[in-house]
Amino acid sequence: MPRHCVAVASTLRKERGTSLRTEKSPGPNKGGTHNIPEDRRLVPVLTVEENILVPGWATQRSDIEARLSFVHDILPEVRELRHRRALQLSGGQQKLVALARALLCGHKLLLLDEPFEGVAPALAQRIIAAIAALRETGVSVLLSESDYVHSATLVDRLYVIERGVLSLHTDGRAAAAETRG
Repeated sequence: MPRHCVAVASTLRKERGTSLRTEKSPGPNKGGTHNIPEDRRLVPVLTVEENILVPGWATQRSDIEARLSFVHDILPEVRELRHRRALQLSGGQQKLVALARALLCGHKLLLLDEPFEGVAPALAQRIIAAIAALRETGVSVLLSESDYVHSATLVDRLYVIERGVLSLHTDGRAAAAETRG
């Protein structure tokens, strides 16, 4: 049976009177959100560092060096890969670079589409650790995935949508217990 999970690892607090659903966009990535599409969408001929910097260039961020340092603190692996072209990376390394790129501008909310799909178990654990580290910095993460096995231990709330209908709404601890049990 096809299932779609939305898991929320959140420190984002709704400010008085605002809704994420109806809030007017302040412009491209100026609101502190960024997404990682399932297919990563890296530019193959650019280096890893250039791929990470693209959204900063597009939004003319004034704090691009500080944000890049933050990205390297969360994902030190991408610093080591910075001079390689994206087309020279494995699929798992590309996932890390896509996450790093999103972190450059996503300082409030990250939207991750299938972050664990097609990655080796060791890399899935690394992505889990990075998401957990983000929680400590105040960045909220919205995960959309077909199986919550990887994310159950780090989410605050879990919503399962089956055939367009909400079939489960629980907290992360309960979801983690279900996956172990």
